[in-house]
Amino acid sequence: MAKQQKEGGAGYKVMALVASVLGALVARKTLAFTWKAVAGKEPPANPEHPAVTWPEAVSWAVISGAVVGVARMVAQKKVAASWHRSTGSLPPGLEETAA
Repeated sequence: MAKQQKEGGAGYKVMALVASVLGALVARKTLAFTWKAVAGKEPPANPEHPAVTWPEAVSWAVISGAVVGVARMVAQKKVAASWHRSTGSLPPGLEETAA
């Protein structure tokens, strides 16, 4: 039982990692497209560059950080919900943090 639980934990972690990475990639592409549509130019590739203004650098950092963070969280929650539906139990590691 412990070995099966450990293998399940590894499988869940891989699924959550893949979903998180894919969610972040989709969010980043969507955000870049939206930024270009709204601002009329590409988002800053390197906000540290002297040609990038402070308001533009800060806006990109705040917006992209929030959007990518939320996308990763949504992806991980979907994987956890899918795991719970298919196995009938919470994913490994979430039992002790369940509210």
